[in-house]
Amino acid sequence: MAVQTASSIDRVTELLGDEADSLLGHRSTTIDASQLHLPGPDFVDRVVAQTDRSPQVLVNLQRIFDSGRLGGTGYVSILPVDQGIEHSGAASFAPNPAYFDPANIVELAIEGGTNAVASTLGVLGAVSRKYAHKIPFVVKLNHNEFLSLPETYDQISFSSVQRAAELGAAAVGATIYFGSPESNRQIVEIARAFEEAHRLGLATILWCYLRNSAFKVDGVDYHTAADLTGQANHLGVTIEADIIKQKLPELNGGFNAIKVGKTHKLVYEQLTSDHPIDLTRYQLANCYMGRSPLINSGGASSGESDLAEAVKTAVINKRAGGAGLISGRKAFQRPLAEGVALLHAIQDVYLDPQITIA
Repeated sequence: MAVQTASSIDRVTELLGDEADSLLGHRSTTIDASQLHLPGPDFVDRVVAQTDRSPQVLVNLQRIFDSGRLGGTGYVSILPVDQGIEHSGAASFAPNPAYFDPANIVELAIEGGTNAVASTLGVLGAVSRKYAHKIPFVVKLNHNEFLSLPETYDQISFSSVQRAAELGAAAVGATIYFGSPESNRQIVEIARAFEEAHRLGLATILWCYLRNSAFKVDGVDYHTAADLTGQANHLGVTIEADIIKQKLPELNGGFNAIKVGKTHKLVYEQLTSDHPIDLTRYQLANCYMGRSPLINSGGASSGESDLAEAVKTAVINKRAGGAGLISGRKAFQRPLAEGVALLHAIQDVYLDPQITIA
């Protein structure tokens, strides 16, 4: 595990700027931290070993938790590079063409001290014999293919759990577009895939995304509402996702705005507040109170503000009770040294004992 420098909290405070006091000093009065299953070095023994997961799944989960700079802490930092399909090779790699080569993707994950690298079957299969024993692989099973017309949003299968196991993966990942017209099919497909993954000893990570144009009401986009994303997480843990990946919540009140589904006034009066840490904690509560760890997305690259945004997201996730960050474009759409530095800055938040649960 990396040694944390005394000046790291000063660097975090500087990057947070005017939001430092609010984010570092917040004390949550919504869902008490004592009710959560928090990350820690013993997380697999303390929490996952109680489940129906096989010994081999426990082995692979422990390997992920023990890898990289965060190894042994219970926190994870994952590099995801599936955007060559999800967006396009041009949109993803033109800013840094070196990452058209799968080897450079894995090298960034290793040099960046991450716990695992998540990518497509093609990327990981291209270099599996060189790297699968050096860093945990997460094979993304499905993708949104963007070349067809008319343009549609649908996660379709690109690989199988069997292929992921054969190339030496420690886990499989998948996306479900909850709320979309295709979500019922996707839920069935991924539930079956995760069942097969657990049978073969692989861990499972679910990208729990919302997608429906009706989630935009009167110009307000509720795709990142805490109540809606929380329910997506709750659906994800129901199909036994071992780790839940979700976008950071930016607002609340999605159920009331779109006027579908069921909610309860106490969600808004007692279980959440307007503070981003409390909104993220509600996401975690829907992950069986943290029995399935919550990792948040690092988001798209926006240039010079990437470092500050990544550190802010890490602080919110950690203080809410989450287990880490999954950050891709902010890291690989820049020179290697800068990408490594950004990943290390994220990890430094989780290594810093002064940044604690709210």
